Amino acid sequence: MKLLLIFGLVAVALADVTHFEGDKVLRLKPKLNEHVIFIKELANSIDVDMWSPESAEQVTIDIDVDIHIPAQYLDIVFTMLGQSDVEHEVLIEDVEAVIKGQADSGRTPRAHSYTKYNTWSDIQNWINSISSSNPNLVSKQVIGNTYEGRPMTVLKLGKTSSSAKPAIFMDCGIHAREWISPAFCQWFVKEALSTYGSDSQMTSLLDQMDVYVLPVFNIDGYVYTHTNNRMWRKTRSTRSGSSCFGADPNRNFDAGWCTLGASSNPCSDTFCGYSPESEIEVKNVADFIRRNKSIMKAYITMHSYSQLLLFPYSYKYGLAADHSELLEVAEGASSALRSLYGTPYTSGPGATTIYPAAGGSDDWAYDLGVKYSYTFELRDTGRYGFLLPESQIKPTCEETMLAVKYITAYVQKNLY
Repeated sequence: MKLLLIFGLVAVALADVTHFEGDKVLRLKPKLNEHVIFIKELANSIDVDMWSPESAEQVTIDIDVDIHIPAQYLDIVFTMLGQSDVEHEVLIEDVEAVIKGQADSGRTPRAHSYTKYNTWSDIQNWINSISSSNPNLVSKQVIGNTYEGRPMTVLKLGKTSSSAKPAIFMDCGIHAREWISPAFCQWFVKEALSTYGSDSQMTSLLDQMDVYVLPVFNIDGYVYTHTNNRMWRKTRSTRSGSSCFGADPNRNFDAGWCTLGASSNPCSDTFCGYSPESEIEVKNVADFIRRNKSIMKAYITMHSYSQLLLFPYSYKYGLAADHSELLEVAEGASSALRSLYGTPYTSGPGATTIYPAAGGSDDWAYDLGVKYSYTFELRDTGRYGFLLPESQIKPTCEETMLAVKYITAYVQKNLY
């Protein structure tokens, strides 16, 4: 009887897995206002997954619009596109094939791999081992639990000091499907620890400052992308009266909350939540940064994709008080990144560089008083989008390290 029950549970779990055979990702290029209207109507009439921008409301003339179209809608979409005269191309021919092709073939290494997309349980084991094996440079702290009860553990990197040191906070994986982001946080920790003592810049940074790293922000969502739906973006919270799960944690901070570029519809991928910090993960991070506000000098958050280095503001078009300095640092960091593989990055304030989006963590941190507040949109520009193959983890992380080290060195020299 017990065995039958187990098989039944496994069957239910497998039945719940979302497959994407035959789905395509299209890039549409609206040149006229009628094209913009067409794309918005398309997104509202069938169940499409907006990749870039993140919602149909953010579509404007002359921006590339990447949309993941389920296979059953392709015929009608191509017919509508033919009638609308909207320029378009296919970026991904078969989403399921690209998902399956993300992982490199070959045996899984016994040791923790920094060039694979690790599951949450692998990352959790790594957090425990990396902190216990580097007690002089790493400590860990649980800042709260997720909606589903998983511990949110922050790694504190820095030489032990009797007094509080100025600090930098970095998080990865705020959006569940952006797997390259948590891969970078793991890479950063590895590089910081392995080069301390040999790299003068990293040694100086960890001697004089602390770097707090949250390897995966949206843990419940990340787990769900590995078990049920690779394309899941939001948290996994529930609310009685709604059949839709989760909110967008990067629309849930108290920074112009639920105004531009955010949705009040609980079923939307950009749902702002029921109130600022309604998502426990957001509240845990915000509480931690607020508690440590006096020492926090920089905030860095990792996203994908688009190859951008953004800074406030995203919730409004007005420039930040420190706009000139923030831009200068971003351009220097982008130049450092580009020096390795030639990967082009664009720098600027979020609202005008990409699109307006209220409730973001970088705007919130900046308004709290954390001056050097940056959002990275890592590789690529759409060829793979959220499905960047594992073969690109190493070069992406190597080049991003140069940009992050540029920012941290600047912050270290310009403490306020």
